Amino acid sequence: MPEFRIVDAGEVKLRCAIEGEGPLVVLVHGFPESWFSWRHQLKPIAEAGFTACAIDVRGYGGSDKPHPVEAYAMRHLTADVVGVADALQPGRPAILVGHDWGAPIVWNTALTRPDRIAAVAGLSVPYMGVPSRPFTEVFDALFTQRNRFFYQAYFQKVGPPEAEAEADVRGFLRKFYYSISGDAPEGSWPQKPADATLLEGLRDPHPFPAWLSEEDLDYYVAEFEQSGFRGPINRYRNHESDFAWLQGWADKKIEQPALYIGGTKDPAATGFGRVADPVAAMKPFVRDLKGGHMLEGCGHWTQQERPQEVTDLLVDWLKAL
Repeated sequence: MPEFRIVDAGEVKLRCAIEGEGPLVVLVHGFPESWFSWRHQLKPIAEAGFTACAIDVRGYGGSDKPHPVEAYAMRHLTADVVGVADALQPGRPAILVGHDWGAPIVWNTALTRPDRIAAVAGLSVPYMGVPSRPFTEVFDALFTQRNRFFYQAYFQKVGPPEAEAEADVRGFLRKFYYSISGDAPEGSWPQKPADATLLEGLRDPHPFPAWLSEEDLDYYVAEFEQSGFRGPINRYRNHESDFAWLQGWADKKIEQPALYIGGTKDPAATGFGRVADPVAAMKPFVRDLKGGHMLEGCGHWTQQERPQEVTDLLVDWLKAL
C-alpha cells in the first residue's frame, strides 16, 4: 500500500496516496472513484523515478467534503490540485494526469495555471478548448428537449440522485461501472425517457468483469458508504459557473507537453457521439500533443480496464519529458 498523507491544499485538506521520490506526478480520479482507481499506476510511476501522488478529490474518501454545491466548481478543484503541488513540491511545476472528471480538472489546471504545471495527460475525456456555451445547454438540446434521459441532467436535481446511489452502494457501483465498460454489450446504457432514474434498465452482471475484483469493489463500497455521493454529484451542478469562469481563457491553448488516452467503447471519449476522432479534435487546442491513443475495445474505466497498456504509455511519456 502507498503512504497516505493528509495534505493542506489551501481551501481543503485532501487525502493523498504517495509512492516514490522525484518529480511530482499528481493523479486525479473521476466519478465515482477514488485514489484507488490509480492502484495499478502508482508503483510503476514511482519506480520510473517520480513521486506518484493519487489524490481523493474533495468530496471523496478521506478528503474534506464541503456541503455547498458551489464548493465543487472547477475553479476550486483546480486550486486544490495546485495546492497539493505547492505543498509537496514547492517552487517546481508538477505533472498532472487525470481520468473522467479528473481529465477536465487537469486540463483546466494546465490552462489556467501554466506557471505551476509542467505537463498534462488526460484519460477518457479529451480537451476541446474553452466552451462556447454551458454544457447544460448542450445536453438540454440533445437529450431533455427530445425526452431522452441523460445522467448529467438527472444529476441536476439535488437529493434524488444521491438517495438512489446510497440506497444500495454496491449495486449502484456494479451497474454504473459495468454499463460503460468495454465488456458491456451494445444497449447496456439504455435509451429511456428524460424523467427516468439512472439505474432504470442498467444490468448487474454476474460475474463482474475481471478488471474489478470483489476485493477492489469492497474498497470502493466502503469509501462511498462513509462519504456518500453529495460531493461527487455536486461536480455536475457547476456547469454554468465553470463556463463563466473559463471565459477568461477563451483565447488560450494548453501549451505544455500533453498526452491523451481513450477507449473506442468509451462514450465520454466521443463526447457522447459528438466527436468522431477525439485525438484530431484536440489538436487545435493543445499546442504540444505528444501522443494520442485510442485503445481498441476499451470502455470508460481506462486505467483499470487496461492497466498495463495505460501504465506503459504513461511511463514512456513521463520518461520522455
